[in-house]
Amino acid sequence: MAKRKRSTFERLQRGEILSRRERKQIERQFRAEDPGWEIIHQNVAGIDVGNESHFVAVDPKLTNQPVREFGSWTAALQEIVVWLKECLVQRVVMQTTGVYWIPLQDVLEKAGFDVAVVDARGTKNLPGRKSDVQECQWIRKLDLYGLLRSCFQVPDTIRSIRTIWRLRQRWASEAARSIQQLQKALTLMNVQLANSISDLSGQTGMAILQAIVDGERNPWVLAKLRDRRIQASEEEIAHSLHGNWREDVLFELEQMLDAYNFQIRQIEKCELQLEKYMKAQPARPPVNSGLAKVAEGGEEPQKSRKQKARHSKPPRKNRINFDIETELARVLGADLTRIDGIKAMTIQTIYSELGPDLTAFPTENHFASWLMLAPKRDISGGKVIRHLWVKGRNRVANALRMAAEALKDSQSYLGARFRSLRGRLGAPKAIKAMARYLACLIYRTLMKGQDWVDRGAAYYEQRRQQRELIHLERKAKALGLQLVPAQ
Repeated sequence: MAKRKRSTFERLQRGEILSRRERKQIERQFRAEDPGWEIIHQNVAGIDVGNESHFVAVDPKLTNQPVREFGSWTAALQEIVVWLKECLVQRVVMQTTGVYWIPLQDVLEKAGFDVAVVDARGTKNLPGRKSDVQECQWIRKLDLYGLLRSCFQVPDTIRSIRTIWRLRQRWASEAARSIQQLQKALTLMNVQLANSISDLSGQTGMAILQAIVDGERNPWVLAKLRDRRIQASEEEIAHSLHGNWREDVLFELEQMLDAYNFQIRQIEKCELQLEKYMKAQPARPPVNSGLAKVAEGGEEPQKSRKQKARHSKPPRKNRINFDIETELARVLGADLTRIDGIKAMTIQTIYSELGPDLTAFPTENHFASWLMLAPKRDISGGKVIRHLWVKGRNRVANALRMAAEALKDSQSYLGARFRSLRGRLGAPKAIKAMARYLACLIYRTLMKGQDWVDRGAAYYEQRRQQRELIHLERKAKALGLQLVPAQ
């Protein structure tokens, strides 16, 4: 049976790209008072968000002045609420313009309105509107016929956690840059300390840097600050601490060390606040679906002592000062660290950006598409014309890419899968594909209660060889040949 051709309206709802001819046709329809389409949302107001003022449009049948301009200060936002209630508006739609829409969203949600925040890229495929007055009317009309899709919004109870976690990540990035500047200053003075110790921000490195800033120049005295766990000897460290002590670079070294210490203190304060917010979150009961997701079926293999010790050892750097693994398992209702490559930092990013409930995404494919980890294709006439690369700045997707890249040397099922993908597709595509698979595993764990059980790299290689053998047998059969095992 032939597939029914979708109308232009249906293609608009699906967000498909229109041709120039279709765009002109849709513009002519929208210029008319009644385009002939079904009204999806009643009593809608459209807002064009700006830095200094907001333009608000309502139905012309409700008031004599359907478009009004309001200021961006708090009193003006309250005036918007009063006017919208007088116009009997129930739903408000606005675009994500910078961060100017966030205070307006908070005020409107507290007033009881159904607030829909849409991505500005969702309207770029549609024609018209150049001024602010036309923009707010255009947004209202598009949403009236259900042509705009609301963005995912994290629950209000999670927004405070998201704010603190993003702030901590910024401080951590700044601290990493400060370490780079410290190493640069030492190199300018030909102090090769980084060649003796692997971590300049460790206990030995910080002690030596602080002593240099305090005025100590004797390399043998500085070498005595060596921690006993450092593999390099005192003599080796002393030889690396001979340099030309330039006054200007020493001043730079002092400034960057002060900056690094300040950033570490800020990170500790963020963690105290984060712990407070995390403990205030309610526990989520585990999802009991009666299904257990194993790598491809079977029982969990026994782990060696070396594997258990490696997984139980806490990370050396960038770790949280409280038991974040326990808190995350409590608020998520599942232990995502069972998935190889997914660590506490990745889980915290997922929780702070999405919350514990993923019901906004109907399936795991919708979830992967929202993360921009799904393939983007141009399709015409049922044929794939080209594959598109779309740049995205999704924090969860970036965390999953880093988790996927960490599987390179993992002796697990996921590690073997990633190495196989990298050999066939190359590193960039393999990282994206593996990040998508990790996203699907997380979705199944949180929404369906399916537990991940690692079967090991040997099991994946065995299954891969079986698939290749079946493929070769089919090719041989198609050519009228038969495979014979080698003696």
